[in-house]
Amino acid sequence: MNIKYQSLVKYLIFFSLIYFPIFSHLESIPIQIWDEARLAINACEMNKDGDFIVKHFEGEPDMWNTKPPLMIWLQVLLIKLLGVRELSIRLPSAIAACLTCLFVLFFSVKYLKNFWFGFIAGIVLTSSYGYITTHAARTGDYDSLLALFTTLYALSFFIFIETQKLKYLYFTFLAIILAALTKGIAGMLFIPGLLFYSMVQRKTKDLFKNRHLYIGVGLFLVFVLGYYLLREYYNHGYIKAVIDNELVGRYFQTNEGHKKSFWFYYRMLVDHQFGYWYLFVPCGVLVGFFHREKIYRRLAGYSALLVVVYFIVISLGQTKLEWYSLPMFPFLAILVAIFLNFIFRSIQDSSFFSNALMTNVWAFIFLFLVCITPYRQTITNIFAPQSIDFYRIGYLLKKAVKGKENLDGYTLLHNGYYAHNLFYVRILQDKGMDISLKTDWKTLKVNDRVLVHQQEVNDYITRNYLVDLLKNYHNVLFYKIKGRINDD
Repeated sequence: MNIKYQSLVKYLIFFSLIYFPIFSHLESIPIQIWDEARLAINACEMNKDGDFIVKHFEGEPDMWNTKPPLMIWLQVLLIKLLGVRELSIRLPSAIAACLTCLFVLFFSVKYLKNFWFGFIAGIVLTSSYGYITTHAARTGDYDSLLALFTTLYALSFFIFIETQKLKYLYFTFLAIILAALTKGIAGMLFIPGLLFYSMVQRKTKDLFKNRHLYIGVGLFLVFVLGYYLLREYYNHGYIKAVIDNELVGRYFQTNEGHKKSFWFYYRMLVDHQFGYWYLFVPCGVLVGFFHREKIYRRLAGYSALLVVVYFIVISLGQTKLEWYSLPMFPFLAILVAIFLNFIFRSIQDSSFFSNALMTNVWAFIFLFLVCITPYRQTITNIFAPQSIDFYRIGYLLKKAVKGKENLDGYTLLHNGYYAHNLFYVRILQDKGMDISLKTDWKTLKVNDRVLVHQQEVNDYITRNYLVDLLKNYHNVLFYKIKGRINDD
């Protein structure tokens, strides 16, 4: 087998291994409540109204989801290409996760001269539950795209410090701009770590004397501040909403009841997000600090610094949500890869075996045995999604979208936040089906046909109306209203 063919096979194996956790069955579960649903409605309305500056929800400027619109723009592009479907909403996140793995591999091949380091990091990343789950790489939320750009700018800055090549400083600013246009202030949370690292490397003075730094800052202000000012021009009060929601209302105060202890993110990482791999992280730090090659020592120190600084920043915030930790995962994977790659190369360099072929076989057996359990569990999680009961109505609506269930003439009754169901109701309406969604079930009329999937709504209906039960689909109840029992 010639070298070029061997190289192609290695890359194909890598892409195949990251493909299945990231892209398999992306449409298997319904649109998820809260952020994914909100973004989906924002994207559908932007696709219809053509307003690419102000996001809308039910025809009004969205002042709850105040993040910049880069993710929405990508979703709209895919809606235009693929139509309104889950894949259009989720594919930007999945592609971002794939590109993150490919960029880490590129970094490994080009700057570490080590394909297998990037290979290991990619497998660790895509076998981490906190990265390959809902509200991450596999749903239409901001965080996978954010993690792509934060990884890009952090590693680009590392390369710039190493090489002093200006193109990498510009790559850093380009990625910072894209990160900020993805999730606002959250896109800049690694910047303190970058500045600390420049101080450690004694490059801060040179950095601040470099005029290209200020060109980059100027570009950031033009594109990022420019967007915020443009949105404020068309949507007065937007900047105040951003401050209230993302600073005062989210970082300095507990928002929507999400108050947790300082160690919330650590417990999440250890318990399940990075549970299989977390013990390898300190091993990677230790091996990295004492590695015989300087590039690995600096990379270990840089990655550990970024993780610690980012962890402190998000842990000091008063509002804590599991997915806020997502941008740390590529650097946690790098730290794990430092340790596993050290063992892998030590086996390859071992004189214990008499021939190189047998040594390589044992090195790959080591990688297989270490990675197979978390990778297999990741695939299992994809094929056995959770929360089926909660999203039972979503599965029913998906069936209707596929033409496997007739909901014509029905009204879906829902108590609480409803964007995840509204997404499907609008698709069905666009297909010509007479279906609606109501959050008020106290004024139903005789012969109304309704769908009930929540216990509290069902209790009210059965107490106050005479009904015919037409069908029961896994506790989604099809009722026909015959009249009222009493008057409120």
